[in-house]
Amino acid sequence: MPAEASIGPDPACCHAQVIKSGGASGGNAAKERFLYNKLIALYSRSPLTTPDAVRLFHHLPFVPNAASWTAAISALCSDPPAAAKLFLSMLRRHYLPTQSTISSLLKILSFSPSYISLGLQLHSLSLKLSLSVLPFSGSALIGFYSKNFLSSDALEAFHEIYEPDDVCFAAAIVGLAQNKRPADVFSLFRDMRRGGISSTMYSVSGAVRAAADTAALEQTRAIHAHAVVAGIEPNSVVGTALVDAYGKAGLVSDAHREFDELLFASRANLVTWNAVLSAYAQHGDAETIKQLFDEMLARKLKPDEYTFLSILTACSNAGSVDDTRNWLNAMSPLYGIQPGLEHYTCIVGSMARAGRLEEAERFAATMPFEPDAAVWRTLLSGCMVHGNADIGRSAAGHLLELDPQDDSAYVMLSKIYSSLGRKDEMAKQWTTMRDLGVKKEGGRSWVEVMGSVHMFIAGDRQHEWSPEIYAKVSELEAAVRKLGYVEKGGEGVWHHSERLAVAFVLLRSTTAVCGKSLRVMKNLRICSHCHEFFKYVSRVVKRGILVRDVNRYHWFQQDGSCSCKDCW
Repeated sequence: MPAEASIGPDPACCHAQVIKSGGASGGNAAKERFLYNKLIALYSRSPLTTPDAVRLFHHLPFVPNAASWTAAISALCSDPPAAAKLFLSMLRRHYLPTQSTISSLLKILSFSPSYISLGLQLHSLSLKLSLSVLPFSGSALIGFYSKNFLSSDALEAFHEIYEPDDVCFAAAIVGLAQNKRPADVFSLFRDMRRGGISSTMYSVSGAVRAAADTAALEQTRAIHAHAVVAGIEPNSVVGTALVDAYGKAGLVSDAHREFDELLFASRANLVTWNAVLSAYAQHGDAETIKQLFDEMLARKLKPDEYTFLSILTACSNAGSVDDTRNWLNAMSPLYGIQPGLEHYTCIVGSMARAGRLEEAERFAATMPFEPDAAVWRTLLSGCMVHGNADIGRSAAGHLLELDPQDDSAYVMLSKIYSSLGRKDEMAKQWTTMRDLGVKKEGGRSWVEVMGSVHMFIAGDRQHEWSPEIYAKVSELEAAVRKLGYVEKGGEGVWHHSERLAVAFVLLRSTTAVCGKSLRVMKNLRICSHCHEFFKYVSRVVKRGILVRDVNRYHWFQQDGSCSCKDCW
């Protein structure tokens, strides 16, 4: 058997064949180096044979070249200190690294923030060697900075590359999407298309992810259309991202339609199923989730912890304590999945929403995990809805033990006191916040109009359309009063960010442009006053209003009802 044909899946057999054949028949040194370097890579594919890869490198029958060093460094992917040490040995022996060497080491160092300093030194070296301007090593730098949450440095590394290719654009788009910089993602995606650079499933899925994080429906649809034209979709990676994006935009029917296309093409994997389950979970549609779960089992797919998190979230959002508890109790004995803290948090949430606050407090104190901030915040939110100051004070205390600067503890507790007419205690919470330097997170809402995202802050008058927006809010308030709405929140809630956002959409859009429903995103929980207000507004404007707050979706129908059934 010729030596070059022997490179196969079994490194030991391949190694034996290379030795038997004399390494390089006919004295071909280049062939010999190629075969041995490939053997190092072959040994490094399994953790069990990685030591053999390093051993072979140290006993090569020739002087290692740059490819040999790169293969050996790559073999140490699970041991960053050893990989860095070997790289230093390479430099001491006056071997210059190549793009592959720099890229391999950067990928190894990307898995731990403790190696940022060494990564910066690698960047400096690559600048001196003019490697950072080349696509391969430049893409590795982008990935390194992105994984360490240094998104500005990742973007700068991208701009250093002389002629970025599709891999460079994909690395930058995915990295920026992971770091929650959607505006930069959309800008790069447009630059890529204008420059005639081919889209890949990675660049498209990264752009879709950015659109999902901002619930930018128009952006999602535009990227989806591009993926179809470019022949990338249907694709399991892009398709799953689209399922997630449409779900986060509140269009569950569109998410399910994309899911069905992937299912029909046999490209729906467990991640895809979890994406569509998550879409329904945010709406509290436990019935549809149960149907999907049964279908998933019928197709022999094994659920994971994310599957059950969606199921439990749906039951919790629906306020169904018994169903939530039953699903949690079934996870381990029936499906072999051990529940985590986030699963138990759903139980607390369901009890809190159902008003079973004492039971929720006992459950939080006795569950097999130490409650985190999310658990106590969930309980405190339930106390705010049901006006329970005693348990609310206890939950707030636990929350502040974990983080004394957590503004939500003070704000929600003050709202509880306010609803009970205990003004002095309410004022005390605000005074304590001020004395401790705790600042309340401002309410912000986003809307998308004709492809542009507009943000509003409560009481803000900086927007160029502010006079018209405030006039529209006043107009809406006058109209809903005629239908019987009574504002109980005082003047402070009149100009909450979500009201400004809805007023702006009504000014700038028509049903032909935005569709039948208005869509608003909010960074905090929608207050009870605005929740009630939108029930009436949807009747006045004869359009549905979809509000995605920090907890779930609220779909206000034209008949004045909300999909959450006043349980959030």
